[in-house]
Amino acid sequence: MHRRSLAGRLFLAQLAFILCVSGGIAWGLYQQAEENTYEETGSRMLAVAGTVAAADAVRTAVDSTDPAGLQDYAREVMDDVGVDFLTIMDTDRTRFTHRNAEQIGRPYIGSIDPALAGESFTETYTGTLGPSVRAVTPVYDDAGNVTALVAAGITVDRVAIARDARLPELFAIDAAALAAGAVGSYLLSRYLRRATHGLGPAELTHMYAFYDSALHSVREGLLLLNDRGQLVLYNDEAAVLLGLPPADPAVRCRELPDLPGPLASLLRSGRDAREEIHLTGERILVVNQSAAVSAGPHGRRFGTVTTLRDHTDVESLTGELASMRTLADALSAQAHEHANRVHTLASLIELGRSDEALRFATADLEQSQQLNDEVLAVVEEPAVTALLMGKAAQARERGIELDIEVGPETGRFSGAGLEPVELVTIIGNLLDNAFDAAEDSVRLYLGSGDGQLLIEVQDDGAGVDPEIIEHIFEQGFSTKALPQGRVLSGRGIGLALVRQAVTRLGGSIQVLGGPGACFSVELPLPDSASTPAPQAPAPRAEAAS
Repeated sequence: MHRRSLAGRLFLAQLAFILCVSGGIAWGLYQQAEENTYEETGSRMLAVAGTVAAADAVRTAVDSTDPAGLQDYAREVMDDVGVDFLTIMDTDRTRFTHRNAEQIGRPYIGSIDPALAGESFTETYTGTLGPSVRAVTPVYDDAGNVTALVAAGITVDRVAIARDARLPELFAIDAAALAAGAVGSYLLSRYLRRATHGLGPAELTHMYAFYDSALHSVREGLLLLNDRGQLVLYNDEAAVLLGLPPADPAVRCRELPDLPGPLASLLRSGRDAREEIHLTGERILVVNQSAAVSAGPHGRRFGTVTTLRDHTDVESLTGELASMRTLADALSAQAHEHANRVHTLASLIELGRSDEALRFATADLEQSQQLNDEVLAVVEEPAVTALLMGKAAQARERGIELDIEVGPETGRFSGAGLEPVELVTIIGNLLDNAFDAAEDSVRLYLGSGDGQLLIEVQDDGAGVDPEIIEHIFEQGFSTKALPQGRVLSGRGIGLALVRQAVTRLGGSIQVLGGPGACFSVELPLPDSASTPAPQAPAPRAEAAS
């Protein structure tokens, strides 16, 4: 069975409705034409009867003793005005005239009481000639008395002929109305067919059910925005990711909530986006956005479709991977330095300089043990200890002096119950950044107090240009220059990972002034780890403007 589209069904329904309406209009016009024809015929007969009743010849004849001469007069009037009968009668119904001469002298068939009372009237009555439309008018003498009656009429058949003469015009009007309605319905159905893509009600219902289920079951957030930047539709995942209230079908449009500047700017701009990273509070979102355009060569733009993918867990794994790489690099540097010393020892022994080899090994062991003792004396967290030992070796290899300080309020840094992986991410990337910028030395300060853990990394380099402070924490931004002196943008990730880790821990990070650059991180401590406020560490530079 062929399934008609919604547009086709609507067209057939409208066409049936228009046929019914036009049929009703036609019947109404027919009834009105018939009524008007009867009224006009009655008025005409009333005028004929009144004219005859007022004629002096008629008034004189009905007052005479021999009114037989009225027959010729009546026949002449009937022929002239085209009426079927003109009956002049006495007040007792006796006919003086008639179309059929045999009916003269016989009683008139019809109503006369209103005329006897002096009132002219019309009626449809069946007489000797059949059903007719007639008018009856009184004849007055000079004293104003009713002395006779005049009845003029036309048969109903002739009235029907007059009525039918009007029908073509009426039917033409009705046909024009029917055609206009049909054309309007057809144009409306064509528009609806385009709007619904030729789908039927059942198909639209199924499509809505499937799309609604898909909308709420996909794991990615989905936003539909109109061309004014208002939310038209969003699914459950988008509500979770952006902190929106549950979608309400009764609300057609909703303003965007308060979102971070870059994400809000992207959504309002309507520009295309591919795999862009945006931060919203504690979440890291991968955003794709494209325009919603209707099909056709000149498609109309309705707004944008935006998908949101939660990348927080992936970024967390990326941060852990970066931390492990940092540890691996530090260990690699330490292993490289140890390999050089082993080669030196082996060469001294081969040359027979055992005493020098022993002194070299003893000095190297004392130096390494001193470094280990210094780190172990101030840091208790194993992961941070391993990181700092590797970083110290890396700094020594690069000719940079690494100064590690711990706040005097605790004497040793324990990590205060915070996630070791997060601490490694923060400290490791800040040190890597400082090593790249430093000329001779880098200072690391670790302290806690007043419910906060303080981490400061300061180098003696050129510092941070105030113009780029707002961008250095953005993922992909880098100030490392190419050999030609050009600045790269799109390779930095270390400081972005630091900010993500700080955000996840609910802390804050700021860039302080020189000499060099100083990155200061404050992290809230668990209640059990809170300690008294730390004393001021070595002099800190004031915040950069």
